[in-house]
Amino acid sequence: MKRWAKITISGALILALGAGGYAYSIYRPVVETMDAIYEPLESDKTAGVGDPSGRGGGLVASLGSESAKEAAQALPADLTESKPFNLLVLGVDERENDVGRSDAIMMLSVNPDKHSILMFNIPRDTRTDIVGHGTVDKINHAYAFGGVNMSVDTVEQFLGVPVDYYVKVNMEGLERIIDILGGVTVDNPFEFYFEGTTYAKGPIEMNGHEALMYSRMRYDDPKGDIGRNDRQQLVLSALIEKGKSISNLTKVNSLLDAVKDNVKTNLTKDDMMDLVSKYRTEIDTVDKDEVQGSGKRIGGIYYYMVDDAEKERIRTKLLEQMQSGG
Repeated sequence: MKRWAKITISGALILALGAGGYAYSIYRPVVETMDAIYEPLESDKTAGVGDPSGRGGGLVASLGSESAKEAAQALPADLTESKPFNLLVLGVDERENDVGRSDAIMMLSVNPDKHSILMFNIPRDTRTDIVGHGTVDKINHAYAFGGVNMSVDTVEQFLGVPVDYYVKVNMEGLERIIDILGGVTVDNPFEFYFEGTTYAKGPIEMNGHEALMYSRMRYDDPKGDIGRNDRQQLVLSALIEKGKSISNLTKVNSLLDAVKDNVKTNLTKDDMMDLVSKYRTEIDTVDKDEVQGSGKRIGGIYYYMVDDAEKERIRTKLLEQMQSGG
């Protein structure tokens, strides 16, 4: 399939961690998986994550050097101390001999003090500066031009806040992950027919293929791409809940294999262990938002236009989420 569903899936990582204490009983395969999926950003190689001297290329572009440093310093990313952090999830359609594009772009702002995650998608057609490429283009093209590093810098510039960590998921592996977990159940807001399947209004159970198609549908949704983003978030939330209850050894091993084959992240092995021990039980709610904008054709190409006021609204909400205290 040339274009996979825009399901965003920090789930692949979160689900592996969701096994919680049980994962420690299979320590070796868990550690092997963590080692296999670790892929640092270029800036991580010369500076610690969250260190403003080596991170925040997009922040420097959008806020100026000193403001960028202050913003990075305001968000300690030391997971050993259970600090808030921002995680960028890229759902990438990668095929043989094709670098692919990030067809799913989601920000998760995690704050254990508030027991919450703020989650929202950035529509892939959003028109913005591509940091490091010198062009104005659709935000999902940053991945095609410069991989994860350019994507992170571009999202930082667009939002005006630091990205501490990323998770990249190959969408071709998503169907497998969902099936390993026994499918997902969501409360579908309206009935529609897509790719040979009718998705009834109300609670529906879906296998991996059905969930991918459910998240892929766009043109019959009255909200267009925003509606598709909403359905991605429904599936992600369902996956997170499903992952919390993994207890079958065979399922855990199968899930680890799927994650190993389809996920990359700059979270280290120690970071992921801290997420299991210090964050997993501290998150009670997932708050969802959406980036407001409008469609416009420029030179015959469709873009999603987001004005400065909306960018500031999202940035302010992120900064509030990142503040300590309940």
